[in-house]
Amino acid sequence: MSFQKTLNRDLPIGIEGDFASTNPYHTVLAGEGALKAGADGVTIGVFAWANATTGLVSNKQVQDGILGFVRRDNTALISQYLAESSMRIPAGFGITLYDGGDFWARFDGGATVGQKVFASTKDGSVVAADAAPADAVDTGFVVASNAEAGFLAKITK
Repeated sequence: MSFQKTLNRDLPIGIEGDFASTNPYHTVLAGEGALKAGADGVTIGVFAWANATTGLVSNKQVQDGILGFVRRDNTALISQYLAESSMRIPAGFGITLYDGGDFWARFDGGATVGQKVFASTKDGSVVAADAAPADAVDTGFVVASNAEAGFLAKITK
């Protein structure tokens, strides 16, 4: 572990992938140990698709895949030499996908309360918009707090 480099004046509001409330949540139906990270691994705090036949999960859209949010539940591994953190679940590790609940998500383009939440079909990244952007699918989630570009906002479903 490296030497501390920063000191926050206030507690951070959360990290992408964290629960944003203690409200009920809902996971994608799958058998015990049925979903595992695919060959490329899976990024936390964004959306992913599960192949219903193989159970492999990917941040790239899968034909007839089951869509869910990847929650931060301490399954990521720091595998890069000298890295201090990681938001990547390695291939073969078990995954739980969520299709309902309140979560923190990072919006590169910002977000406004009430906007729909879309998932990029290329990498699962979270996008807030009123209408579906190119290469994105509607997740059914809605933005529940405002965020400037590059910051966190709550999503809910």
